Amino acid sequence: MEDRSGRTTLRFLAEPAHVNFGGKVHGGAVMKWIDQAGYACAAGWTGQYCVTVYVGGINFMRPILVGELVEVRARVCYTGTTSVHVAIDVHAGDPRGAASNRTAICVIVFVALDKNGRPTPAPPWVPRSDRDRFLESYAKRLAEFRKLLEEEVKAAPA
Repeated sequence: MEDRSGRTTLRFLAEPAHVNFGGKVHGGAVMKWIDQAGYACAAGWTGQYCVTVYVGGINFMRPILVGELVEVRARVCYTGTTSVHVAIDVHAGDPRGAASNRTAICVIVFVALDKNGRPTPAPPWVPRSDRDRFLESYAKRLAEFRKLLEEEVKAAPA
């Protein structure tokens, strides 16, 4: 089932099994949810199996508590030849109330693969709103920054 909307939302309750030693939801659990929502969004957009190639700029803004309703919102924000950049917003709050708060943000890059496991073209994404244009610009700047960092790491002494 393809979803060419370019958006995916996963919702669930934070459970005691997700807790770290500090009593809050473990950051690794949140990163797993981010990757799952991003994958569902990228695979829906491309109609192909996709693999994560980069997670950038993850920012944990507030802890998630056990029992909170977690919503992981993923949206395509930029496409390259074979890549799909997905912006992720994580929100959480008391399921009994309407208010939720942003808890984390990031951008993930996926590459679409064909049946033989080789990169395959991703359908182009076109921004339609001011928010879309902002996210596309952010994803492009993040890609440029990532290239600069990769060059620095390659040039660093062993």
